[in-house]
Amino acid sequence: MLRLGSCPKSYALDQDKVVSPADTVARVQACLEKLFPGVLAKIDRVDTGRLGIPVYVSECGPDARAVMPTRKQMGKGATPDQARASALMELVERYSFFHFWESEAFTQLTWSEAEEQWPEQLLPLEQMLQSVDETLAPEQARTVLDLVEWRFCPALDVATGRDVVVPLDWFKKLNEFNGASAGNSPEESILQGACELVERHVCALVDRERPELPTIDPSDSEDTVLRELVDAFERNGVRVLLKDFSLGMPVPTVAAVAWDPSTFPGMSEIVFTAGTSSSPVKAAVRALTEVAQLAGDFSTGRIYEASGLPKFTSLDQFDWLRRGPVVSLRELPDVEHDDIYEELLTLARKLNAQGYALYSVATTPPGMEAAANYNVVPGFAFRERTAHASLGLFVGRSLAEEAPEAQAVVGLEMLAEVYPDAHFVPFFKGLLALRLEDPAEAARCFATAEPLQPAPEEQALAAFYRAYALSRLERWDEVEEPLSRSAALDPGFKEVFNLRGVARFKAKRYEEAALDFKAALELDSGSAPDLANLGLCEKFLGNHEAATDYLSTALHMDPSLDWAMPHLEELLEGE
Repeated sequence: MLRLGSCPKSYALDQDKVVSPADTVARVQACLEKLFPGVLAKIDRVDTGRLGIPVYVSECGPDARAVMPTRKQMGKGATPDQARASALMELVERYSFFHFWESEAFTQLTWSEAEEQWPEQLLPLEQMLQSVDETLAPEQARTVLDLVEWRFCPALDVATGRDVVVPLDWFKKLNEFNGASAGNSPEESILQGACELVERHVCALVDRERPELPTIDPSDSEDTVLRELVDAFERNGVRVLLKDFSLGMPVPTVAAVAWDPSTFPGMSEIVFTAGTSSSPVKAAVRALTEVAQLAGDFSTGRIYEASGLPKFTSLDQFDWLRRGPVVSLRELPDVEHDDIYEELLTLARKLNAQGYALYSVATTPPGMEAAANYNVVPGFAFRERTAHASLGLFVGRSLAEEAPEAQAVVGLEMLAEVYPDAHFVPFFKGLLALRLEDPAEAARCFATAEPLQPAPEEQALAAFYRAYALSRLERWDEVEEPLSRSAALDPGFKEVFNLRGVARFKAKRYEEAALDFKAALELDSGSAPDLANLGLCEKFLGNHEAATDYLSTALHMDPSLDWAMPHLEELLEGE
């Protein structure tokens, strides 16, 4: 079982660590080469040097790619050693997390069966309700949770040291891999994961409520690393606004909005991110190095993917952040201590006092020279999760996507009884109809679901799936209308532009289709299928040189695009 103890720091320059970043890289990289040779392909420095803030990327090897959805991980730090170590440990964190789900660490039971098996150790039902702000009575909650089986495993209640059994896949559905962590020791790892959970929680609340918050003046800080980071942005004309997002949490969260007036919007973006740590200075350092990680030195045209906070496309969109009193970093909360375990314990106990419990599961693969964990706090918000969550919503998703078909049909009907007129029941019936190869019924369900959805993003998703079901029926003339509605509701929904581009391409409206594939690429520049589709549009528009370039690049990125190869060969033969 996971046990924690004293964990003194020996490195505290830009981040607090048990050992130096150079030692971390040497030890962990040697371990990967010896025991996990297919996990790491290489680590490269990718910043241009303009800001002088190093950014590294770790590239997955074949064994990591076999279990992970990501292919590269970025690492940040004020020094090259720390940025390199960060990129390496990001890989260890993700690989350990996804590898863990293929292990035999779980017992699969319904909720009621788990209550019988672990009457004293099971996570309290109240915390399951708290995790989605659910208002169902306990017996109704059991009815809903018993519609599927869950994967239970032991976890540590960090504040009390008590072992608790949790349905870990429930929290994976809620948080994805948010809360996964890695470190030189379990204490270091869990503190990092807990800080990330706090960061995502407060960022979700700020994004939802847009409150007036203090603006931070870092000028009175005597920390050399922080001063050098601030100077690096100022020397290059990059504007930075620092905000206090701590919201009464035990640890400080510093948010940063940064933009370069000389390169925005042509060659750079507005970067909005945050950092949480045990001390205000370290939180500010994390935020600023995260800016550097995402920004591409504000000169490369790099497009970053928003996660914990939204992405601004114009300066006026964050006018609300400019408001608020000016404060010093010293006014933010602080749990700093020479021993990482003491910081972690203070954080966990203060969270308990606020009504939150921090749990951690060890996910470290046997033989790994690092500690990896998955950490959860029931009741914490997560921006990528809908604000209209419930037990029924996530159980319905499990039924629609994973449960045996007969069980899914019955389960969704039972959910409809517990949640009359719920917005999610017809949507999940549509997903199940797609699984059952009945796209006509799916289209009907999604049409019913769309006006019931409580937010524009959810309406956009229902409209998209209706269009997708219609495309499965080859009713391409009916596809564009719901897709255009979806694009208006959620302009950041890449798949909408892809499918509308396909519909317009099939109608031989190649110029309009090309605009859609370009819009998809603006949202995901690494999408090889959209690049290949753009190449086909250019081919049929007679722009053979552009078509050749797009198709060549797409096939280099993804050689499995067999349908694109004949078109490229035809173009090359015609040269």
